[in-house]
Amino acid sequence: MSKTRTLGAILFNDFEILDLCGPLEMFGNVGKELRIVTIAEQAGPVKSVQGPSMLAEEDFNSAPPLDVILLPGGLGTETEQQNPAMLGFLRDRAAQAELVTTVCTGSALLAASGVLDGLAATSNKLFFELARSQSDQVEWRESARWVEDDKVFTSSGVSAGIDMSLAAIARLYGNEKAEQIAVFTEYSWHRDANDDPFNPFLNQGKIEELLETLGRA
Repeated sequence: MSKTRTLGAILFNDFEILDLCGPLEMFGNVGKELRIVTIAEQAGPVKSVQGPSMLAEEDFNSAPPLDVILLPGGLGTETEQQNPAMLGFLRDRAAQAELVTTVCTGSALLAASGVLDGLAATSNKLFFELARSQSDQVEWRESARWVEDDKVFTSSGVSAGIDMSLAAIARLYGNEKAEQIAVFTEYSWHRDANDDPFNPFLNQGKIEELLETLGRA
């Protein structure tokens, strides 16, 4: 009988919805072999950038042992980079986990925590320097859709996390399982980790201007 793993989805204020829910849709279709729990510094509702909140079932102290970590990005990463509780939790749990995955600017948090030291990684193309500025101990790969190095998966912006999560599922449960999930969700899986079609937009993002364009200023 196969092992049941536990995935911890880490929440913080102003996380990006698709960074979290896209991968959770894929991981959630693995089946009984994977249990998902949501975690934040404090249990309870956690507000996303887009407005809706998601419920954190556990806090940093009550969270169970984690086999897989899923860390989203979002505007809140800038605040969390200065949060010792978040950085310490990521360091401690990443050391114990079988697999660590992060989407978009979540890689800036992992870099700030030291989890990415000595590894290759990528991040959101528009705000790549936000991640790069957190550590010079990381081999930052600008053109990648996602990067797999040792037990850590990092992805480019937002929707790239879905492609990355399928690659992570393939590593844990086999390529056939990942293919089945892609078909079940009617998702066109971008399988080339080294080719991000959004690379031309590298470092062209200014958060204030983007928020104004999206009506969030």
